[in-house]
Amino acid sequence: MSFRTIFTYSFLLKSVFVLSLFILVFISSISYKHSIALKESTELLTHSYKIQVKLEQLISYLKDAETGQRGFIISGDSTFLEPYNSAREKVKEPFMSLKMLTALNLKQQNNLDSLRNLMSTRFSLLAISLDLASEPELNKKLLRENLIKGKQVMDQIRAHINKMVDLETIYFNEHQKKYAHEIFFTPIFTLFLLLFPLLVFTISYIKINRDLNILKKTNEDLLITTEAFKHAEEIGNFSSWQWDLDSNKLHYSDNQYRLLGCEPQSFEPNIGNMLEFIHPGDKHIITEGTERALTERKSSIAYFRVIRKDSELRYFKSASKLMNYQGNTILIGINSDITEQHLNNVALEERNRELEQSNKELASFNHIASHDLQEPLRKIETFISRLLDKELPTLSVTGKEYVMKIQSSVISMRRLIDDLLLFSRTTKTEKIFEKTDLNRLLENANQELAQDIEEKNAVINSAPLPVLNVIPYQIQQLFINLIGNSLKYSKPGITPVIKIDCEKVNAKDYPLLKDNSHKTFYKISITDNGLGFEQQYAENIFVLFYRLYHKTEYPGSGIGLSICKKIVEGHNGFITAEGKPGIGSTFTFYLPA
Repeated sequence: MSFRTIFTYSFLLKSVFVLSLFILVFISSISYKHSIALKESTELLTHSYKIQVKLEQLISYLKDAETGQRGFIISGDSTFLEPYNSAREKVKEPFMSLKMLTALNLKQQNNLDSLRNLMSTRFSLLAISLDLASEPELNKKLLRENLIKGKQVMDQIRAHINKMVDLETIYFNEHQKKYAHEIFFTPIFTLFLLLFPLLVFTISYIKINRDLNILKKTNEDLLITTEAFKHAEEIGNFSSWQWDLDSNKLHYSDNQYRLLGCEPQSFEPNIGNMLEFIHPGDKHIITEGTERALTERKSSIAYFRVIRKDSELRYFKSASKLMNYQGNTILIGINSDITEQHLNNVALEERNRELEQSNKELASFNHIASHDLQEPLRKIETFISRLLDKELPTLSVTGKEYVMKIQSSVISMRRLIDDLLLFSRTTKTEKIFEKTDLNRLLENANQELAQDIEEKNAVINSAPLPVLNVIPYQIQQLFINLIGNSLKYSKPGITPVIKIDCEKVNAKDYPLLKDNSHKTFYKISITDNGLGFEQQYAENIFVLFYRLYHKTEYPGSGIGLSICKKIVEGHNGFITAEGKPGIGSTFTFYLPA
């Protein structure tokens, strides 16, 4: 073999080696890039499933809190509050997990911050409802308004969670499209790989082994995620399903069978088998929903009854959503067992009917008090007056004493009826809030009490009061009652001095205000130098008809301070009392700024 031939052969071998190496490196780089795309795709899938599971956990804990709240409102039994109390702590773990999972996604981080604010609002509304339900005088209107607000916030939370899930799905689909584009030239690269079997086999073995490890880890993560989702279904008492409308294939999760009282996968998932468990009166709901999904391609929300395999009647809610996946139209949905919620709602409606009946009876009582009782009193007063005018000289001492006691009793009864009507008016008067100068209302109150102030030579000193959004008549009545109370219980022979102070305070600085939705309040204090009282009676004096002193010593009905408490609470405020026997008392009320 000549040198030229050897040189040419050597050059050819080198050229082939270099070319092969170049092609191998090129193919290896493409293969590596493909593997990276596969890894990213599987990681994104796992990431999306994790986010969905954590979001489902959040909504599940919120449902637990709602269930506990409803149970407490209906029954008054504090044991129902256990899931509510634990929900605040439980939501922290999935929320922190979501924070970590979306750390690199600014949009999802913003969504998560919004979700946190909504959840905080929901828990605040739950707490307010519980406070309202715990009050001795249940304010049905406020409770109902707060429950409606809570439902609206809960609907916002569900919509927000769906928005986050949809966004994750968009990310995943975009990544899938990119991945599909990258593997378009795979057949060409396979042809090249056949030219270099040994090298490609070696490299492929290494790469496949590495991919298998990645796949194994991914499968483990998916298994954990799937198991977690299954447990979430059991905890949340719901199930999931997917329906391919093009192929008419239906798939149920294992918990769907359990909700029907069956073993998982114990029957073929189809509409016909499902209808066997539907209450006869509700079968049309499923058939009409099925027809609408097949013909109109529309999703819906349905409520229906189910008769389980063990003949137990349960109430279900089904919510679905239409989506397109790789050209297929798929309806995905969730079935929830809402039996407890339904029964609670039924009990709540019954309770509402009872309250409505009670309100009607109270309205009847108010009518009797304001009309029917007034007329006999007027007649008694008239006849006593005539008796005193015409027959007084002929009456015995004992007879005169009896007549005077009757007259005193009539006056006390009229005062009691008038105070009861005032208390009722405070509750039922239309609540029209107006921006009002409290200084003007205080001046009106002083004018109404002018005779008592003049008789006792009382001194009233007031700091400047703010302009607030209030019910003018009620706040004026509040000043009349509190100042009148100080005048009534002044010390004999000592000039009454009443001081009114006002300052703006932060709710966080006062324990009784820190859980309130308002951040700032006006603290208004009315201090006197009267008889005072023992501090142990500070709560009792606001109770209807409660009196510290005997009515013969200080006339009254024991309703005035109850009216004050109702007025302040009707303005979302608080009222407290402090007293020292022989020194005086201070009544402090807080109104939202």
